Amino acid sequence: MKARNPTTGEQGKEYQEHTPDEAKQIVDDVHTAWQSWKTVPFAERATLMKKAAEVLRANKEQYAQLMTDEMGKLLGDGVAEVEKCAWVCEYYAENAEQFLADELRETDASKSYVSYQPIGIVLAVMPWNYPFWQVFRFAAPNIMGGNCGVLKHASNVPGCALAIESVFKEAGFPKNVFRTLMIGARKVNAVLEHPHVRAATLTGSTPAGKAVASKAGAVLKKTVLELGGSDPYIILEDADIATAAATSAISRLLNAGQACICAKRLIVVESVKEQFTDAFVKAMHIPVGDPSDKNTRLGPMSRHDLRDELHDQVERSIAAGAKILLGGEVPDNPGAFYPATVLDNVQKGNPAYEEEFFGPVASIITVKDEAEAIAVANDSVFGLGAAVFSEDIGRAENVARQIEAGAVFVNDFVKSDPRMPFGGVKESGYGRELSEEGIREFMNAKTVVVR
Repeated sequence: MKARNPTTGEQGKEYQEHTPDEAKQIVDDVHTAWQSWKTVPFAERATLMKKAAEVLRANKEQYAQLMTDEMGKLLGDGVAEVEKCAWVCEYYAENAEQFLADELRETDASKSYVSYQPIGIVLAVMPWNYPFWQVFRFAAPNIMGGNCGVLKHASNVPGCALAIESVFKEAGFPKNVFRTLMIGARKVNAVLEHPHVRAATLTGSTPAGKAVASKAGAVLKKTVLELGGSDPYIILEDADIATAAATSAISRLLNAGQACICAKRLIVVESVKEQFTDAFVKAMHIPVGDPSDKNTRLGPMSRHDLRDELHDQVERSIAAGAKILLGGEVPDNPGAFYPATVLDNVQKGNPAYEEEFFGPVASIITVKDEAEAIAVANDSVFGLGAAVFSEDIGRAENVARQIEAGAVFVNDFVKSDPRMPFGGVKESGYGRELSEEGIREFMNAKTVVVR
Protein backbone atom coordinates (compact mmCIF):
# COMPACT_ATOMS: atom_id res chain seq x y z
CA MET A 1 0.00 0.00 0.00
CA LYS A 2 1.74 3.16 -1.26
CA ALA A 3 1.07 6.86 -1.02
CA ARG A 4 1.88 9.06 -4.02
CA ASN A 5 2.49 12.78 -3.67
CA PRO A 6 -0.04 14.47 -6.01
CA THR A 7 1.99 17.68 -6.14
CA THR A 8 5.21 16.10 -7.42
CA GLY A 9 4.00 12.73 -8.68
CA GLU A 10 6.65 11.01 -6.57
CA GLN A 11 5.98 7.77 -4.72
CA GLY A 12 5.81 8.14 -0.98
CA LYS A 13 6.13 5.73 1.89
CA GLU A 14 5.05 2.11 1.47
CA TYR A 15 2.89 0.43 4.12
CA GLN A 16 2.33 -3.26 4.76
CA GLU A 17 -1.23 -4.49 4.30
CA HIS A 18 -2.94 -6.67 6.85
CA THR A 19 -3.54 -10.26 5.80
CA PRO A 20 -7.11 -11.62 6.03
CA ASP A 21 -6.17 -13.45 9.23
CA GLU A 22 -4.65 -10.30 10.73
CA ALA A 23 -7.74 -8.27 9.86
CA LYS A 24 -9.97 -10.89 11.45
CA GLN A 25 -7.86 -10.90 14.59
CA ILE A 26 -8.07 -7.12 14.83
CA VAL A 27 -11.88 -7.29 14.67
CA ASP A 28 -11.86 -9.97 17.36
CA ASP A 29 -9.63 -7.79 19.53
CA VAL A 30 -11.91 -4.79 19.07
CA HIS A 31 -14.91 -6.90 20.05
CA THR A 32 -13.13 -7.95 23.23
CA ALA A 33 -12.41 -4.29 23.98
CA TRP A 34 -16.08 -3.43 23.42
CA GLN A 35 -17.20 -5.80 26.18
CA SER A 36 -15.57 -3.43 28.67
CA TRP A 37 -15.87 -0.14 26.81
CA LYS A 38 -19.66 -0.27 26.64
CA THR A 39 -19.79 -0.23 30.45
CA VAL A 40 -17.47 2.78 30.90
CA PRO A 41 -19.39 5.80 32.29
CA PHE A 42 -19.94 8.80 30.03
CA ALA A 43 -17.77 11.00 32.24
CA GLU A 44 -14.75 8.75 31.72
CA ARG A 45 -15.35 8.52 27.98
CA ALA A 46 -15.65 12.31 27.83
CA THR A 47 -12.33 12.80 29.60
CA LEU A 48 -10.59 10.62 27.03
CA MET A 49 -12.38 12.25 24.09
CA LYS A 50 -11.33 15.70 25.27
CA LYS A 51 -7.79 14.39 25.51
CA ALA A 52 -8.08 13.25 21.88
CA ALA A 53 -8.95 16.85 20.99
CA GLU A 54 -5.81 17.98 22.80
CA VAL A 55 -3.68 15.46 20.90
CA LEU A 56 -5.13 16.65 17.62
CA ARG A 57 -4.40 20.30 18.33
CA ALA A 58 -0.91 19.57 19.61
CA ASN A 59 -0.01 17.78 16.36
CA LYS A 60 -2.11 19.75 13.86
CA GLU A 61 0.83 20.98 11.78
CA GLN A 62 2.19 17.45 11.47
CA TYR A 63 -1.19 16.00 10.51
CA ALA A 64 -1.82 18.81 8.02
CA GLN A 65 1.52 18.14 6.33
CA LEU A 66 0.61 14.46 6.10
CA MET A 67 -2.62 15.35 4.30
CA THR A 68 -0.73 17.66 1.96
CA ASP A 69 1.80 14.96 1.13
CA GLU A 70 -0.73 12.17 0.59
CA MET A 71 -3.70 13.88 -1.09
CA GLY A 72 -2.62 17.43 -1.90
CA LYS A 73 -4.69 19.43 0.59
CA LEU A 74 -3.67 23.04 1.13
CA LEU A 75 -1.56 23.15 4.28
CA GLY A 76 -3.76 25.81 5.90
CA ASP A 77 -6.89 23.82 5.07
CA GLY A 78 -5.33 20.77 6.68
CA VAL A 79 -4.73 22.66 9.90
CA ALA A 80 -8.36 23.85 9.85
CA GLU A 81 -9.52 20.27 9.25
CA VAL A 82 -7.67 19.02 12.31
CA GLU A 83 -9.13 21.85 14.39
CA LYS A 84 -12.60 20.80 13.24
CA CYS A 85 -11.87 17.21 14.30
CA ALA A 86 -10.94 18.50 17.76
CA TRP A 87 -14.22 20.43 17.83
CA VAL A 88 -16.33 17.35 17.06
CA CYS A 89 -14.51 15.41 19.78
CA GLU A 90 -15.28 18.12 22.31
CA TYR A 91 -18.85 18.49 21.08
CA TYR A 92 -19.71 14.85 21.70
CA ALA A 93 -17.70 14.73 24.92
CA GLU A 94 -19.98 17.48 26.19
CA ASN A 95 -23.29 16.32 24.70
CA ALA A 96 -23.32 12.54 24.22
CA GLU A 97 -24.75 11.71 27.63
CA GLN A 98 -27.62 14.14 27.11
CA PHE A 99 -28.31 12.90 23.58
CA LEU A 100 -28.48 9.29 24.76
CA ALA A 101 -30.34 9.81 28.03
CA ASP A 102 -33.40 7.63 28.66
CA GLU A 103 -36.59 9.14 27.25
CA LEU A 104 -39.80 8.65 29.22
CA ARG A 105 -42.89 7.84 27.15
CA GLU A 106 -46.52 7.91 28.20
CA THR A 107 -48.20 4.49 27.96
CA ASP A 108 -50.69 2.53 30.07
CA ALA A 109 -47.81 0.97 32.03
CA SER A 110 -46.47 2.38 35.28
CA LYS A 111 -43.23 3.32 33.58
CA SER A 112 -42.13 3.29 29.95
CA TYR A 113 -38.98 4.64 28.40
CA VAL A 114 -36.53 4.35 25.49
CA SER A 115 -32.96 3.47 26.42
CA TYR A 116 -30.23 4.17 23.85
CA GLN A 117 -27.53 1.51 24.05
CA PRO A 118 -24.43 0.72 21.96
CA ILE A 119 -24.55 -2.13 19.46
CA GLY A 120 -20.87 -3.04 19.07
CA ILE A 121 -18.34 -2.56 16.28
CA VAL A 122 -19.01 -0.08 13.50
CA LEU A 123 -16.97 -0.48 10.31
CA ALA A 124 -16.11 2.83 8.64
CA VAL A 125 -15.17 2.89 4.95
CA MET A 126 -13.80 6.37 4.46
CA PRO A 127 -12.57 8.53 1.53
CA TRP A 128 -9.40 10.50 0.95
CA ASN A 129 -10.81 14.00 0.39
CA TYR A 130 -11.13 14.93 4.08
CA PRO A 131 -8.98 12.15 5.50
CA PHE A 132 -9.19 13.23 9.15
CA TRP A 133 -12.60 14.92 9.34
CA GLN A 134 -14.58 12.14 7.67
CA VAL A 135 -13.20 9.67 10.20
CA PHE A 136 -13.64 11.75 13.33
CA ARG A 137 -17.22 12.71 12.53
CA PHE A 138 -17.99 8.98 12.65
CA ALA A 139 -15.62 8.04 15.45
CA ALA A 140 -16.35 10.74 18.03
CA PRO A 141 -20.10 10.07 18.39
CA ASN A 142 -19.86 6.30 18.14
CA ILE A 143 -17.04 5.90 20.63
CA MET A 144 -18.70 8.35 23.02
CA GLY A 145 -21.89 6.30 22.65
CA GLY A 146 -20.12 3.12 23.71
CA ASN A 147 -19.48 1.54 20.33
CA CYS A 148 -16.03 0.68 19.00
CA GLY A 149 -14.68 1.39 15.53
CA VAL A 150 -12.63 -0.21 12.80
CA LEU A 151 -11.48 1.95 9.90
CA LYS A 152 -10.88 0.94 6.31
CA HIS A 153 -9.47 4.16 4.88
CA ALA A 154 -8.79 5.09 1.25
CA SER A 155 -5.67 3.42 -0.11
CA ASN A 156 -3.96 6.70 -1.03
CA VAL A 157 -3.96 8.05 2.57
CA PRO A 158 -2.46 5.18 4.58
CA GLY A 159 -0.34 7.49 6.71
CA CYS A 160 -3.43 9.45 7.73
CA ALA A 161 -5.21 6.22 8.62
CA LEU A 162 -2.46 5.14 10.99
CA ALA A 163 -2.08 8.63 12.42
CA ILE A 164 -5.75 8.66 13.39
CA GLU A 165 -5.36 5.36 15.23
CA SER A 166 -2.40 6.88 17.05
CA VAL A 167 -4.54 9.82 18.23
CA PHE A 168 -6.77 7.48 20.23
CA LYS A 169 -3.77 5.58 21.60
CA GLU A 170 -1.99 8.77 22.67
CA ALA A 171 -5.19 10.09 24.25
CA GLY A 172 -5.24 7.05 26.54
CA PHE A 173 -8.22 5.12 25.20
CA PRO A 174 -8.22 1.44 26.07
CA LYS A 175 -6.35 -0.65 23.52
CA ASN A 176 -8.46 -1.71 20.52
CA VAL A 177 -11.38 0.67 21.05
CA PHE A 178 -10.44 2.10 17.64
CA ARG A 179 -8.30 0.30 15.05
CA THR A 180 -7.24 0.86 11.48
CA LEU A 181 -7.42 -2.01 8.99
CA MET A 182 -4.75 -1.72 6.31
CA ILE A 183 -6.73 -3.54 3.63
CA GLY A 184 -7.85 -2.96 0.07
CA ALA A 185 -11.41 -2.50 -1.12
CA ARG A 186 -11.75 -6.15 -2.11
CA LYS A 187 -11.35 -7.23 1.51
CA VAL A 188 -14.20 -5.10 2.86
CA ASN A 189 -16.81 -7.80 2.31
CA ALA A 190 -15.00 -10.22 4.60
CA VAL A 191 -15.02 -7.62 7.36
CA LEU A 192 -18.72 -6.95 6.84
CA GLU A 193 -19.38 -10.66 7.15
CA HIS A 194 -17.59 -10.89 10.48
CA PRO A 195 -20.25 -11.61 13.14
CA HIS A 196 -18.79 -9.04 15.55
CA VAL A 197 -19.24 -6.18 13.06
CA ARG A 198 -22.73 -4.83 13.69
CA ALA A 199 -22.98 -1.89 11.30
CA ALA A 200 -21.13 0.06 8.61
CA THR A 201 -20.83 3.66 7.56
CA LEU A 202 -19.42 4.75 4.23
CA THR A 203 -18.56 8.12 2.78
CA GLY A 204 -17.63 7.98 -0.88
CA SER A 205 -18.97 7.50 -4.36
CA THR A 206 -22.47 6.29 -5.11
CA PRO A 207 -21.22 3.03 -6.73
CA ALA A 208 -19.09 2.30 -3.64
CA GLY A 209 -22.08 2.99 -1.40
CA LYS A 210 -24.30 0.66 -3.38
CA ALA A 211 -21.72 -2.13 -3.18
CA VAL A 212 -21.31 -1.85 0.59
CA ALA A 213 -25.05 -1.45 1.18
CA SER A 214 -25.77 -4.53 -0.92
CA LYS A 215 -23.32 -6.65 1.02
CA ALA A 216 -24.38 -5.24 4.38
CA GLY A 217 -28.00 -5.91 3.55
CA ALA A 218 -27.22 -9.51 2.71
CA VAL A 219 -25.80 -10.01 6.20
CA LEU A 220 -28.34 -7.75 7.92
CA LYS A 221 -25.99 -4.96 8.99
CA LYS A 222 -27.33 -1.43 9.22
CA THR A 223 -25.60 1.22 7.10
CA VAL A 224 -25.30 4.98 6.91
CA LEU A 225 -24.18 6.25 3.51
CA GLU A 226 -22.95 9.74 2.59
CA LEU A 227 -22.38 9.57 -1.14
CA GLY A 228 -21.93 11.76 -4.18
CA GLY A 229 -23.48 15.13 -4.82
CA SER A 230 -23.99 17.63 -7.61
CA ASP A 231 -25.04 20.55 -5.46
CA PRO A 232 -27.25 23.19 -7.09
CA TYR A 233 -26.70 26.84 -6.17
CA ILE A 234 -29.70 28.93 -7.18
CA ILE A 235 -29.08 32.60 -7.93
CA LEU A 236 -32.37 34.47 -8.06
CA GLU A 237 -32.84 37.86 -9.69
CA ASP A 238 -32.96 39.66 -6.33
CA ALA A 239 -29.68 38.16 -5.08
CA ASP A 240 -26.65 40.18 -4.08
CA ILE A 241 -24.72 39.16 -7.17
CA ALA A 242 -21.26 40.02 -5.87
CA THR A 243 -21.83 37.92 -2.74
CA ALA A 244 -23.39 35.06 -4.70
CA ALA A 245 -20.50 34.92 -7.17
CA ALA A 246 -17.77 35.13 -4.54
CA THR A 247 -19.43 32.58 -2.26
CA SER A 248 -20.07 30.15 -5.11
CA ALA A 249 -16.44 30.40 -6.25
CA ILE A 250 -15.15 29.76 -2.72
CA SER A 251 -17.37 26.69 -2.48
CA ARG A 252 -16.45 25.37 -5.91
CA LEU A 253 -12.70 25.59 -5.21
CA LEU A 254 -12.74 24.17 -1.68
CA ASN A 255 -10.37 21.21 -1.45
CA ALA A 256 -9.58 21.67 -5.17
CA GLY A 257 -13.27 21.06 -5.84
CA GLN A 258 -13.08 17.60 -4.32
CA ALA A 259 -16.01 17.72 -1.94
CA CYS A 260 -19.48 16.24 -2.22
CA ILE A 261 -20.98 19.55 -1.05
CA CYS A 262 -19.10 21.94 -3.34
CA ALA A 263 -21.13 24.26 -5.56
CA LYS A 264 -21.35 22.37 -8.83
CA ARG A 265 -24.46 23.40 -10.77
CA LEU A 266 -24.95 27.18 -10.74
CA ILE A 267 -28.57 27.76 -11.67
CA VAL A 268 -28.95 31.42 -12.61
CA VAL A 269 -32.12 33.35 -13.50
CA GLU A 270 -31.55 34.80 -16.98
CA SER A 271 -32.15 38.45 -16.01
CA VAL A 272 -28.94 38.41 -13.90
CA LYS A 273 -27.07 35.73 -15.83
CA GLU A 274 -24.58 38.04 -17.56
CA GLN A 275 -23.82 40.01 -14.40
CA PHE A 276 -23.36 36.87 -12.33
CA THR A 277 -21.26 35.09 -14.94
CA ASP A 278 -18.82 37.99 -15.27
CA ALA A 279 -18.38 38.17 -11.49
CA PHE A 280 -18.13 34.41 -11.07
CA VAL A 281 -15.51 33.89 -13.78
CA LYS A 282 -13.43 36.68 -12.26
CA ALA A 283 -13.72 35.05 -8.81
CA MET A 284 -12.72 31.66 -10.24
CA HIS A 285 -9.59 33.03 -11.89
CA ILE A 286 -7.26 31.40 -9.35
CA PRO A 287 -3.94 29.87 -10.46
CA VAL A 288 -2.85 26.43 -9.28
CA GLY A 289 0.14 26.16 -6.98
CA ASP A 290 2.09 24.27 -4.35
CA PRO A 291 -0.28 23.31 -1.50
CA SER A 292 2.53 23.81 1.02
CA ASP A 293 2.78 27.49 0.08
CA LYS A 294 0.56 29.57 2.37
CA ASN A 295 -0.35 31.86 -0.54
CA THR A 296 -1.73 29.04 -2.71
CA ARG A 297 -5.51 28.90 -3.01
CA LEU A 298 -5.87 26.02 -5.48
CA GLY A 299 -3.66 22.97 -5.13
CA PRO A 300 -3.54 19.69 -7.04
CA MET A 301 -6.22 17.06 -7.19
CA SER A 302 -5.55 13.97 -5.10
CA ARG A 303 -4.64 11.57 -7.91
CA HIS A 304 -3.62 11.75 -11.54
CA ASP A 305 -6.26 9.23 -12.64
CA LEU A 306 -9.03 11.31 -11.05
CA ARG A 307 -7.70 14.43 -12.74
CA ASP A 308 -7.77 12.65 -16.09
CA GLU A 309 -11.33 11.43 -15.49
CA LEU A 310 -12.41 15.00 -14.74
CA HIS A 311 -10.80 16.31 -17.91
CA ASP A 312 -12.61 13.63 -19.91
CA GLN A 313 -15.89 14.85 -18.42
CA VAL A 314 -15.05 18.40 -19.45
CA GLU A 315 -14.21 17.35 -22.99
CA ARG A 316 -17.41 15.33 -23.31
CA SER A 317 -19.38 18.31 -22.03
CA ILE A 318 -17.85 20.59 -24.65
CA ALA A 319 -18.61 18.05 -27.35
CA ALA A 320 -22.23 18.06 -26.14
CA GLY A 321 -22.53 21.85 -26.51
CA ALA A 322 -21.07 23.41 -23.36
CA LYS A 323 -18.93 26.51 -23.77
CA ILE A 324 -15.65 27.02 -21.90
CA LEU A 325 -15.37 30.38 -20.21
CA LEU A 326 -12.28 29.58 -18.15
CA GLY A 327 -9.73 26.78 -17.82
CA GLY A 328 -10.33 23.35 -19.29
CA GLU A 329 -6.73 22.49 -20.20
CA VAL A 330 -4.41 20.11 -18.35
CA PRO A 331 -1.31 21.97 -17.13
CA ASP A 332 2.08 20.81 -18.36
CA ASN A 333 3.66 19.84 -15.05
CA PRO A 334 4.25 16.62 -13.07
CA GLY A 335 1.51 17.12 -10.48
CA ALA A 336 -2.18 16.15 -10.61
CA PHE A 337 -3.19 19.76 -11.22
CA TYR A 338 -6.33 20.96 -12.97
CA PRO A 339 -7.24 24.60 -13.48
CA ALA A 340 -10.33 26.33 -12.18
CA THR A 341 -12.82 25.78 -15.00
CA VAL A 342 -16.19 27.33 -15.85
CA LEU A 343 -18.63 25.81 -18.35
CA ASP A 344 -21.53 27.80 -19.77
CA ASN A 345 -24.48 26.85 -21.98
CA VAL A 346 -24.98 23.66 -19.97
CA GLN A 347 -28.30 22.03 -20.75
CA LYS A 348 -30.15 18.83 -19.86
CA GLY A 349 -28.41 15.79 -21.28
CA ASN A 350 -24.96 17.32 -21.05
CA PRO A 351 -22.50 15.49 -18.76
CA ALA A 352 -22.00 18.76 -16.87
CA TYR A 353 -25.74 18.76 -16.13
CA GLU A 354 -26.13 15.07 -15.26
CA GLU A 355 -22.87 13.92 -13.64
CA GLU A 356 -20.93 14.79 -10.52
CA PHE A 357 -17.73 16.67 -11.33
CA PHE A 358 -15.31 15.97 -8.49
CA GLY A 359 -12.81 18.73 -9.15
CA PRO A 360 -12.61 22.52 -9.74
CA VAL A 361 -15.17 22.66 -12.57
CA ALA A 362 -18.41 24.67 -12.34
CA SER A 363 -21.42 24.47 -14.66
CA ILE A 364 -23.66 27.47 -15.35
CA ILE A 365 -27.27 26.64 -16.17
CA THR A 366 -29.62 29.44 -17.22
CA VAL A 367 -33.31 29.41 -16.23
CA LYS A 368 -36.12 31.85 -16.80
CA ASP A 369 -37.52 32.11 -13.28
CA GLU A 370 -37.71 30.73 -9.74
CA ALA A 371 -40.02 27.86 -10.64
CA GLU A 372 -37.68 26.59 -13.33
CA ALA A 373 -34.71 27.02 -11.00
CA ILE A 374 -36.34 24.72 -8.44
CA ALA A 375 -37.24 22.19 -11.12
CA VAL A 376 -33.67 22.11 -12.47
CA ALA A 377 -32.20 21.88 -8.96
CA ASN A 378 -34.35 18.79 -8.31
CA ASP A 379 -33.68 17.31 -11.75
CA SER A 380 -30.78 15.23 -10.47
CA VAL A 381 -30.19 11.77 -9.08
CA PHE A 382 -28.31 13.47 -6.22
CA GLY A 383 -29.65 15.28 -3.18
CA LEU A 384 -26.89 16.19 -0.77
CA GLY A 385 -26.56 19.97 -0.41
CA ALA A 386 -27.88 23.12 -2.07
CA ALA A 387 -27.83 26.88 -1.68
CA VAL A 388 -30.20 29.73 -2.51
CA PHE A 389 -29.19 33.36 -3.01
CA SER A 390 -31.81 36.07 -2.55
CA GLU A 391 -32.07 39.24 -0.50
CA ASP A 392 -35.66 38.26 0.33
CA ILE A 393 -35.00 35.79 3.15
CA GLY A 394 -38.60 34.60 3.37
CA ARG A 395 -38.60 33.86 -0.34
CA ALA A 396 -35.26 32.05 -0.11
CA GLU A 397 -36.47 29.89 2.78
CA ASN A 398 -39.57 28.97 0.80
CA VAL A 399 -37.37 27.90 -2.10
CA ALA A 400 -35.10 25.97 0.28
CA ARG A 401 -38.05 23.92 1.54
CA GLN A 402 -38.79 22.81 -2.03
CA ILE A 403 -35.30 21.57 -2.86
CA GLU A 404 -34.66 17.83 -2.55
CA ALA A 405 -31.49 17.84 -0.48
CA GLY A 406 -30.22 16.96 2.96
CA ALA A 407 -29.02 20.52 3.60
CA VAL A 408 -29.88 23.88 2.08
CA PHE A 409 -28.04 27.08 2.92
CA VAL A 410 -29.35 30.59 2.26
CA ASN A 411 -26.79 33.17 1.09
CA ASP A 412 -23.91 30.95 2.13
CA PHE A 413 -22.11 27.84 0.93
CA VAL A 414 -22.91 24.38 2.27
CA LYS A 415 -20.75 23.09 5.11
CA SER A 416 -20.98 20.47 7.84
CA ASP A 417 -21.32 21.43 11.50
CA PRO A 418 -21.28 19.05 14.50
CA ARG A 419 -24.42 20.78 15.81
CA MET A 420 -26.51 20.00 12.70
CA PRO A 421 -27.40 16.65 11.09
CA PHE A 422 -25.56 15.92 7.85
CA GLY A 423 -26.51 13.55 5.04
CA GLY A 424 -28.42 13.26 1.79
CA VAL A 425 -31.38 11.83 -0.08
CA LYS A 426 -31.78 9.98 -3.37
CA GLU A 427 -28.43 8.69 -4.67
CA SER A 428 -26.56 10.89 -2.21
CA GLY A 429 -27.28 8.29 0.44
CA TYR A 430 -29.31 7.88 3.60
CA GLY A 431 -28.96 8.20 7.33
CA ARG A 432 -27.41 11.12 9.19
CA GLU A 433 -24.11 11.97 10.77
CA LEU A 434 -23.41 14.61 13.42
CA SER A 435 -25.73 16.24 15.93
CA GLU A 436 -28.20 14.24 18.00
CA GLU A 437 -29.46 12.37 14.95
CA GLY A 438 -25.95 11.17 14.09
CA ILE A 439 -25.07 9.63 17.43
CA ARG A 440 -28.34 7.69 17.51
CA GLU A 441 -27.89 6.03 14.11
CA PHE A 442 -25.95 3.09 15.53
CA MET A 443 -27.62 2.86 18.90
CA ASN A 444 -30.18 0.29 19.97
CA ALA A 445 -33.30 2.30 20.79
CA LYS A 446 -34.49 -0.19 23.34
CA THR A 447 -38.06 -0.08 24.63
CA VAL A 448 -38.37 -0.73 28.36
CA VAL A 449 -41.85 -1.12 29.88
CA VAL A 450 -42.48 -1.62 33.61
CA ARG A 451 -45.84 -2.79 34.95
